[in-house]
Amino acid sequence: MKYSKSIYLFFLPGLLLFAFFFLLPLAQTVYYSFTTWDGYTGNPPFVGIKNYVQLITNDSIFQQSLGNNGKFMLTVVILQTLFSLILALYLLKNNKISIFFRALFFFPTILSSVAVAFLWSFIYDPSLGLLNQVLNAVHLDFLAANWIGDPKRAIFSLAFVQVWAHIGQMIVLFVAGMQAIPAELYESAAIEGGSKWDIFRKITWPLLAPTTTIVVAYTTIQSFKAFDLIFAMTRGGPNYSTEILSTFIYHAAFENYQFGYASAASVLFMILIAILTFIQFKLLRSSSISY
Repeated sequence: MKYSKSIYLFFLPGLLLFAFFFLLPLAQTVYYSFTTWDGYTGNPPFVGIKNYVQLITNDSIFQQSLGNNGKFMLTVVILQTLFSLILALYLLKNNKISIFFRALFFFPTILSSVAVAFLWSFIYDPSLGLLNQVLNAVHLDFLAANWIGDPKRAIFSLAFVQVWAHIGQMIVLFVAGMQAIPAELYESAAIEGGSKWDIFRKITWPLLAPTTTIVVAYTTIQSFKAFDLIFAMTRGGPNYSTEILSTFIYHAAFENYQFGYASAASVLFMILIAILTFIQFKLLRSSSISY
């Protein structure tokens, strides 16, 4: 079947929007990353790769932000993927109880990140917070802590909130992935006497690889974009212990007026996400099989 060349005109509006809202800002960001633009100057001085060299070799806050982002991302990706997979296994059936709990776990997803941040700020309050009061009530007061005021545990406390807020989305994805697996495979495995663990290991997990790829990639990108949650709860403190790349870029651009420097950090941020996503796709795709 031959298509008229005029059909390509239908792509034009989408391409123009993509170029205007994505490619043009991207090109501007890359350009400003080679300057010392302060947000006001018309012709900012060109400094080459100086911003990149400064960020990578001589900016301890940027390096700490990178480390914090790594801790936050690993905690969120591991816990969110693991717990959502386990819960999806138990909530797979479409009965009333499973549907109720799926909706319950999904509920935090519809809340704004700022609302979630304020809710958990009250829960984490060291004096009046619900978490410490519950721990004291069950005689586990030795576990009570200043959850977001202690630099050693603040980033992990925030990561737990991120998991709580978005685990419902991942449960829905895993349930959809499991329900798409042909029932005949499970029936054949049951007839051959396969244990539940064997069935999961040899059927469910390999055939869930495409879904797991999406979950892990989405969770990774989501953890890098947790700006609103972290900014509302700690603003990157205490002592930069919860400063991640997105809050670092915000502080550099909108508080210190170093837009050129922040643009260089943004470019590095984008490259980092692209590399991590590419590696995840390669690793998880290699584990997928088909029957």
